[in-house]
Amino acid sequence: MTQPIVQQPPRSDSGIAPPPSGKDGAAIRFRDMTKTYGTGEIAVHALRGINLDIEAGQFVVVLGPSGSGKTTLMNIVGGIESPTGGTIEVGDRDLAGLDDRQLTAYRRDDVGFVFQFFNLVPTLTAIENVALVAELVGGGEDDARAALESVGLSERFDHFTSALSGGEQQRVAIARALVKSPQVLLCDEPTGSLDADVGRSVLGVIHRLARAEGRTVVFATHNSVIATMADRVLRLRSGEIVDDVLQPNPARPEEVTW
Repeated sequence: MTQPIVQQPPRSDSGIAPPPSGKDGAAIRFRDMTKTYGTGEIAVHALRGINLDIEAGQFVVVLGPSGSGKTTLMNIVGGIESPTGGTIEVGDRDLAGLDDRQLTAYRRDDVGFVFQFFNLVPTLTAIENVALVAELVGGGEDDARAALESVGLSERFDHFTSALSGGEQQRVAIARALVKSPQVLLCDEPTGSLDADVGRSVLGVIHRLARAEGRTVVFATHNSVIATMADRVLRLRSGEIVDDVLQPNPARPEEVTW
């Protein structure tokens, strides 16, 4: 059974106002949301009656084993998949009511993705990878340079991504996600393929930039240690929220060890 949701005010260490929120002040709002694959006896109930408000500016970690529904939840917030039932609102948009063209615009303009695998174009340089996304939202190379500088890659603009280390490639992926100033940043196991030291560095970049810009972050992982740096921790099991905990004093990224 879904646990009661406790609200927490948005946070931004820089004092910058968080991105616009929807009704009731929530950046992301689920109501009786379900996702089912298949029908009849072979139906798989990936998400079951999710009721949840995520406040603007919160850093939320979603924990759960494989098959718990983490990735499905992320895909629905990202507009990659649609719910079977109920509603999902991001800001003032009801994603369940958007057509394909509107969902494409939403994915392009309002949400940033950082995955375990970097999904960069190896034949392009770091700045070219980021500029591709900047141009989609009306930006250009100057925006790409600023994004790469913000993740500490000012010396790697013209390096092909295939020549970068794993941690550097993930930083390029973060810059690519943030160059369009997304309303929500979705991170699905972004440190899963990195060793502990590099992973901690990547966590620090995501955390610092999210705080500085007041972004709402949803971070899915198997690694429960990472949850210590979250404002809020959700645990999923068999498609349901089984635990919802607010952390008034989250750890700093450099304190996280695994």
